[in-house]
Amino acid sequence: MSKIPVYFMPGLAASPTIFERIKLDESVFEMCLLEWEIPHPKEVLSDYALRIAKNIKHENPVLIGVSFGGILVQEIAKHIQARKVIIISSVRSNLEFPKRMKIGKRTKAYKLIPMKLILNIESLAKYSFGEKVNKRIKLYEKFLAVRDLNYLQWAVESVILWDRNIVDQNVIHIHGDKDEVFPIKYINSCIVVKGGTHIMILNKYKWLNENLPSIILE
Repeated sequence: MSKIPVYFMPGLAASPTIFERIKLDESVFEMCLLEWEIPHPKEVLSDYALRIAKNIKHENPVLIGVSFGGILVQEIAKHIQARKVIIISSVRSNLEFPKRMKIGKRTKAYKLIPMKLILNIESLAKYSFGEKVNKRIKLYEKFLAVRDLNYLQWAVESVILWDRNIVDQNVIHIHGDKDEVFPIKYINSCIVVKGGTHIMILNKYKWLNENLPSIILE
């Protein structure tokens, strides 16, 4: 029996190494990692999704995306036939955005975000206080793969302006009840991971390793 191809898309600007602790039975699944590419000038999300979809070499794959990667795999699924689409720490429509993101869209406040500061993590670390903050910065240093200003501006705008307002009920949503980016109170329906934060792909990997196989196969 041929293996089931499972393609993983990381979150905004993140490296595929965020999946380093995810282990699936190699006799059943073939894990494939997708990466962010620099967007073309004025490239819309649907066109970008089509471009990333060209890196998918298997027919009828499972698509798994984290955060913004979850939004992207839903867009990729418009262009290819997917066996299953699974999103983690993400949203299935813009109706699930928290109020601050909806306000940001209306006021265009997202254009004021200091992207250069976000990219310069080493400088940010100099001004951070407390062990918890420094641990988070070290995580970002390890997993932030795309340090390109144009990409970051495009990615933030693509999230805020995402136009899907109808939930695809076939998309499986896994979400932590402590997610601080997409609070669970705004989420319509999902598989809840107790204690899971927005970065639970890193610290709830045991839950995912135990449960992803049955979620994929059911």
